Amino acid sequence: LEGIAISAGSACSSGKVAASHVLEAMDIDRETALTAIRVSLGRTTTMAEVDAFVEAWRRIYRRCSAQAAAA
Repeated sequence: LEGIAISAGSACSSGKVAASHVLEAMDIDRETALTAIRVSLGRTTTMAEVDAFVEAWRRIYRRCSAQAAAA
């Protein structure tokens, strides 16, 4: 909805809904691993795109925080 694409798993587990095996191998507890996201950048990613992502993430965070506080 914000015009960005992120994933909850590693690139090689696209489409799976599970904790990242990479984070689990790093001894990250399962609860934290289940809340992690993956953000990928490439050689052609611009600073403007990074800034747009950060601003979108801030909007999402504020919206989710407000909803959690209201619940």
